[in-house]
Amino acid sequence: MPSIQPLFFSHLEAYLVLALCLFVLGLYGLVSRPGLIGMLISVELILNGAGLNFVAFNTFLAPDKSVGQTFTLFIMGLAAAEAAICLSIIVAVYRSLRTTLADEVSSLKD
Repeated sequence: MPSIQPLFFSHLEAYLVLALCLFVLGLYGLVSRPGLIGMLISVELILNGAGLNFVAFNTFLAPDKSVGQTFTLFIMGLAAAEAAICLSIIVAVYRSLRTTLADEVSSLKD
């Protein structure tokens, strides 16, 4: 069976650079954003970068083409569950404290 080559990117390095950009943007957003929603979006960017790495390595290097896709589907399911749980926690915090800023939420420790 002939190998299917990607249409836009033809080298593994292009995918790895894109995944690195997603990871760095997510890490920067996680550190610099004071709001909980911005932090949640940044974590999603980090998970998307990891999923892109799995698909890229699967496409170019793996002998079995279903392994990377399986891991990526697992990451997508994990991201969906994480988003649902985090959004419910953010709503509960907002109802209690009337803020979604991470610095002000630290008062929950007491």
